[in-house]
Amino acid sequence: MSAVAVAANDKAFETVRTPDPEPRPIKIKASDVSVFYGEKQALFDVSIDIPERAVTAFIGPSGCGKSTFLRCFNRMNDTIDICRVTGEMLVSDANIYDPRLDVVELRARVGMVFQKPNPFPKSIWDNIAYGPKIHGLAKTKAEFDVIVEESLQKAGLWNEVKDRLHEPGTGLSGGQQQRLCIARAVAVSPEVILMDEPCSALDPIATAKVEELIDELRENYTIVIVTHSMQQAARVSQRTAFFHLGILVEEGPTNVLFTSPKEKRTQDYITGRFG
Repeated sequence: MSAVAVAANDKAFETVRTPDPEPRPIKIKASDVSVFYGEKQALFDVSIDIPERAVTAFIGPSGCGKSTFLRCFNRMNDTIDICRVTGEMLVSDANIYDPRLDVVELRARVGMVFQKPNPFPKSIWDNIAYGPKIHGLAKTKAEFDVIVEESLQKAGLWNEVKDRLHEPGTGLSGGQQQRLCIARAVAVSPEVILMDEPCSALDPIATAKVEELIDELRENYTIVIVTHSMQQAARVSQRTAFFHLGILVEEGPTNVLFTSPKEKRTQDYITGRFG
């Protein structure tokens, strides 16, 4: 039996949960979510509540299932033919795996920023206006101009690019490209922003700018971030969830999880005994 199978069948792997001292309203509710790639099971019965207008970080060693779980929130796993998801996931109390759901609309409500900046091969202006055009959020150029400026302002990029709006987005630095992708995500007024290791390809200065931006965005958006950096999780998140071998081992307020974890595996990972 594989280590993952042993983990899945071990009753000691019940998730340890520490509630917030001041609970926030819940934005996303996942119940018994499992993910399969063909015959291989990658996630085992994950249940978690994601609070709104806060940053929740997923940490754990490579291959532990944190990115797989993140992609469940906007059904990105649907793009993988052999992938199958079971369980229930609610966003704003609506079942996002309801067969009647419009997945395109879901991905506007639940935006995503990927590991490597991926601006479209278009102008900066067109990168931002693309989503609002698809979703019919504006009609005139003046309306689009307002959305573009507001989105770039929210991403902390407006002052750096306002005189270059019709130049290619691919001509920006790596950190600017990632903030452009964040601006592109917020342009369609999402409820949730997913970030899959958004700083792993960036230098420390660009990383600091993105982290500062994440802290500002949480005032208006629910943010879920996968990060390989425990220091980053400690800096930007209010809640942290630790995954290991496809299991959600422990989740709770970030300061509690990092200073006094209740599960030995969490403590071992945080102190560098494995990972």
